[in-house]
Amino acid sequence: MVSAGVPIIVRREQPSDAAAVAAVHRAAFATADAPDPAEPGLVDALRADAGWVPALSLVAVARTDGGDEVVGHVCLTRGDLAGRGVLGLGPIGVTPAHQGRGAGSALMYAALGACEALGEPVVVLLGDVAYYRRFGFDAAHRVGIAAPDPAWGEHFQARTFATWRPGMAGTYRYAAPFAALG
Repeated sequence: MVSAGVPIIVRREQPSDAAAVAAVHRAAFATADAPDPAEPGLVDALRADAGWVPALSLVAVARTDGGDEVVGHVCLTRGDLAGRGVLGLGPIGVTPAHQGRGAGSALMYAALGACEALGEPVVVLLGDVAYYRRFGFDAAHRVGIAAPDPAWGEHFQARTFATWRPGMAGTYRYAAPFAALG
């Protein structure tokens, strides 16, 4: 993968990446009205949660002559779907300089490929319908998964894999740190 003319690799997050991951999410989600976004703290809280899946916390790294730079991050954590541990994706963030250049897509494809390889039945997320459709997501209610908040409508999406069975349906509950977001 190449982003902004720089090769990108996706690898598992290492403990030494924590500060860089926080910086990625801060850069990706900060706005003039909210210069201190919730995502860096959310990732920290997720790391301490029972739903954390270390193998599914991935970073996109730009390889340059000056060294490696973490430019993106995605994580998946276990939530609950009718008593079954099912993965929720997010947050996913890419630094502004690398947005729209393939780093986010590389993270998504790597994460979803890992989920399939691990035999996961489904991944859910809350996000832009048009963006996530290209990764195989569709409205979660179409496979019988209800959002924690019905107001999310079509934005609450699911991507099923080979081990998915319709009887796995129900209402999804994200890992506990998501509830603190309000």
